[in-house]
Amino acid sequence: MTELRYLDFDYSEDTEGHGTFDAMATTAPAKTCEVLAEVAEVLAWANATFPDMQGALENGAMWDFDLQQTREAPDLDTVTFSLSGTADFCAALREQFKLD
Repeated sequence: MTELRYLDFDYSEDTEGHGTFDAMATTAPAKTCEVLAEVAEVLAWANATFPDMQGALENGAMWDFDLQQTREAPDLDTVTFSLSGTADFCAALREQFKLD
């Protein structure tokens, strides 16, 4: 199990049975590297646990992600991170990172 300090995910599910975990973290620019380190940790786990299975879910992949970083003001950065996957991927992600 890995604890995340910055990424707090909200979960939703589509009619195809795919789940999406969305997180947004707004921090001072000096802390953005810590947020991105958590994103890298989650992606490293996904790549190690489900290797060569990342891509468009509608094309048969097991998981995919979207990552964006913006400067909101001189003293605020926002990182948005979405991770989507099949039911098996979502269950494994929940277990690994103790997500609700």
